[in-house]
Amino acid sequence: MSGRIRNLAIIAHVDHGKTTLVDSMLRQSGTFRENQHMAERAMDSNDLERERGITILAKCTSVEWKGERINIVDTPGHADFGGEVERILSMVDGVLLLVDAAEGPMPQTKFVTMKALRRGLQPIVVVNKIDKSDARPFWVQDAVFDLFSALDADEEQLDFPTLFASGRDGWAVDDLENDPRENLAPLFDAIARRVPLAEGDQTKPFKLLATTLEYDPYLGRILTGRIAEGVARVNMPLHAMTRDGKVIEQSRLTKLLAFRGLRREAVEEARAGDIVAIAGLEKPTVADTLADPSVTEAIPSQPIDPPTLAMTFSINDSPYAGREGDKVTSRMIRARLLREAEGNVAIRVTETGEKDSFEVAGRGELQLGVLIETMRREGYELSISRPRVLFRNDPQTGDRQEPYEEVQVDVDEEYSGVVVDKISQRKGELLEMKPSGGGKLRLAFQVPARGLIGYHGEFLTDTRGTGIMARVFSHYGPYKGQIAGRRVGVLISNGQGSSVAYALWNLEERGQLFVGAGEPVYGGMIIGEHSRGNDLEVNPLKAKKLTNVRASGKDDNVLLTPPRRMSLEQALSYVEEDELVEVTPKSIRLRKRYLDPHERKKESRLKDAV
Repeated sequence: MSGRIRNLAIIAHVDHGKTTLVDSMLRQSGTFRENQHMAERAMDSNDLERERGITILAKCTSVEWKGERINIVDTPGHADFGGEVERILSMVDGVLLLVDAAEGPMPQTKFVTMKALRRGLQPIVVVNKIDKSDARPFWVQDAVFDLFSALDADEEQLDFPTLFASGRDGWAVDDLENDPRENLAPLFDAIARRVPLAEGDQTKPFKLLATTLEYDPYLGRILTGRIAEGVARVNMPLHAMTRDGKVIEQSRLTKLLAFRGLRREAVEEARAGDIVAIAGLEKPTVADTLADPSVTEAIPSQPIDPPTLAMTFSINDSPYAGREGDKVTSRMIRARLLREAEGNVAIRVTETGEKDSFEVAGRGELQLGVLIETMRREGYELSISRPRVLFRNDPQTGDRQEPYEEVQVDVDEEYSGVVVDKISQRKGELLEMKPSGGGKLRLAFQVPARGLIGYHGEFLTDTRGTGIMARVFSHYGPYKGQIAGRRVGVLISNGQGSSVAYALWNLEERGQLFVGAGEPVYGGMIIGEHSRGNDLEVNPLKAKKLTNVRASGKDDNVLLTPPRRMSLEQALSYVEEDELVEVTPKSIRLRKRYLDPHERKKESRLKDAV
């Protein structure tokens, strides 16, 4: 094979078709035999990625085109996994910016593109999903140019090639009106013209910057990065250094893996410019340098972004604990969380003062929600607290600061008023409002991260499901004071057993129910939302009294309104400070932190006294 290598990252917002386009590139480059089975969205390799249709983990693949190898890095498009994106850009020499032909550039696109342009990378723009009924490709092309101008792109970056494509159907063209829509050859040719060949001095000692980290039960830590200089060989001695040049481990390179199609294949050696995965070290993490023992200077790197949101993970101590999961002890939960923190640099796990509980900090609700969902599928039972933001003190003044997010909303004009009102109640500021065509408005806000916890469900209700909201971490800013939480109380079960249809029928006038008839409930469990502002203890077990007197007509059949079922993310954003989400492999229940009503009253009195 030729030693000519080009390294390329794909940048796109959630659901703009990035992973589908990579599927087509793999097929057309001959990476797969014609009769070989290939899963749809092959790079979304874990179950959660397939279900949610998003990319969570940065992954590498490679295709061969006309004697050259193109290493393609598929990066996460969701802001909560943005920490992965910035580091990926240090491995590549070019970026392919993929934009939806209807939606245009979105905040996550802006965030990552800004990082790419600052690194001097040359972009190739692909306007994808041309076959959508509301596609407006030339408007999108102009919007991308405006975005690049706003991000201070240089003249060469502004002279970007634009291709129009349908990743699903496997074609791309330079000229939308005249070119035949046959295959992705125009895209491969644009990559060959625009992305420089990977370079690196192969005569110097080996040097590599770790940019992604994962944990393998057989190989241990696997660090992926681009070889900056030299040649990597199996069994060669190497050491690991932190960003400031401090040596943290000396070892041997036990396994060297290169990317071939979707597989990682063991190779004996790899040269400067190639992207490889290395096993054999126990201590280094992302942003550390792996090098020959003669190297004393670390490769400059970006520090890892700090987490902005935390939740408390604790054992499930409800009366139904241990019925559905087989991993229920704090020891098992602790081991699993530490294993996650080992392979996911954006997550931080710390012990709390409370018994059997751990604080897990991350970048956002989605990232922590994915971790909880993964754990429940593995058989864990957990109690999870309401997410809370992590404050910090201003290094200069010592004032309290909180994380802010940049929020972009696309909404029909008739719903814009209620969105602006709701976000302003949550201490958000409107930065920009402009029409985006088709009777829609594009609104930009800056909002404290606290204010957005639990807002997405309300937003979808207010916009009748038509609104699109995208958010990305912006900065730490001044603390904005108290933000109003949930305005209604909850209905709390006062007994344990199976809920009775007759009792639930009588409770419907009190509020909306979360449980149906015949479902297990227990004292302290939240079974519904009260229509008023206070919590109310109710009896969902009360059956109709039977007598030996027959009614003249048949008793009315009990017809219950279907209960409101919450997803994991909805449940996490619904609960208040004194409530928990009970998560098991089969159930998601809401409950009070203290199941005993006397304990709850005592805690409430203490809180009022403070």
